[in-house]
Amino acid sequence: MTVISSTKDAEALSLVIVAEFDATTDRVWQIWENPRQLEQWWGPPTWPASFPEYNFTEGGDVAYYMTGPDGSKAHGWWKFTQITPENGLELDDGFANEDGSHVTEMGTSHMVVSIESIDDQPARSRMSIRSQFESAEQLEKMIEMGMQEGMGEAMGQIDAILAADS
Repeated sequence: MTVISSTKDAEALSLVIVAEFDATTDRVWQIWENPRQLEQWWGPPTWPASFPEYNFTEGGDVAYYMTGPDGSKAHGWWKFTQITPENGLELDDGFANEDGSHVTEMGTSHMVVSIESIDDQPARSRMSIRSQFESAEQLEKMIEMGMQEGMGEAMGQIDAILAADS
């Protein structure tokens, strides 16, 4: 398992997942910039993701959905607010209706992704995903929905993508 920590901070209204990989920062970056690779790991294994709209630019919009074991779909959206190739990105994240309209009552979170080499090992990388929430209620709702476990499982799926390179 690649996840080295998963920390919920109720005071800071945040959830931080940190994982390490046997890959360069450039290779880990590719799992974000390529939506077909993102589909292979985003979301828990039983809820695979599809990204029919993926505009990977600052200000770019993303529409995605995850399909559950029973065929139901959970829709979401992202808006990229900052992209720093190979080092990280930031985005706003929320739920959507089937038509892509935002579900405002669920709130918006802000995600900060950082990717860095591990000390003097250029072939090893660490990725952190920090989700910042609007309220304690929103944070707790996301935890209840399984976000902490789901993100951990999703990060664990990255190993299979990276192993396929070998």
